[in-house]
Parts: sequence; structure tokens; C-alpha cells
Amino acid sequence: MRNVSELPASEDGVRIFVERLWPRGLSKESARIDIWLSDIAPSTELRKWYNHIPEIWPEFQKRYQSELRENDNVVQGLKKKIDTTDISLIFAAKDVARNSAVVLKSYLEKRVFSLKNKFFVISIFYSKKT
Repeated sequence: MRNVSELPASEDGVRIFVERLWPRGLSKESARIDIWLSDIAPSTELRKWYNHIPEIWPEFQKRYQSELRENDNVVQGLKKKIDTTDISLIFAAKDVARNSAVVLKSYLEKRVFSLKNKFFVISIFYSKKT
């Protein structure tokens, strides 16, 4: 895991930001994001409903996985990218264990393809101005 204050590592591969909203106070240049895939993030309604409440994390996972199944064209686009290069999923949540990138990674591993022999990182990426 890497904090926003750390420089991206050479082994990151393509850095894909998987949040719907860009973090306040963070420039796109300093983030060094290659692709911003906002369409794969949870819907605004789901994000607001969850509001990072740990007690509803299991239900959030189910609802977000359902959204991913309904958004198969975007998921398949990400799969094509992973088929050709190493990637890092970058997210903005402060909770490294309970966030949408964790659900996305699990969904990709279990339902879309095997990530054997692929470098796959989830990095923490958040603004200190919250």
C-alpha cells in the first residue's frame, strides 16, 4: 500500500484510478494516474448510502458486485487492459480494508479472470485536505 505522499513505483504498471470523484486538493499531475475509470466506481447513490459505515460493509459489497455485473462493458474494458499489461488500482478511501477497490479486485479475481502471474496492487490515494 502506498500513501499519496509517496511517489509511484516503477512496478506499478498502468495506474488506474477507480473512484467516481477526484480527491479534493490533489493535482492530477502529482497523482500520476494513467487512466481515470470513474464508470467502474460504485454509483453515487450506493457511495452515499454506504458512507464508509463499517457495519454495512457486507451489504455494500453485495450491492457493488451487483452494479459491476450490470456494468459488464466497463468491466470487460478493464479486463482487456489487464490482459495486456500490469496494473495498479488506485483509490481515495482512507480505509484500506473496506473500500470499493477491494470489492472490485475481488470481483475481478473471482468472476472475470484469474490474475495468476499478474502484478496487481491496490494503493491508497487520498487527500490530506478533508
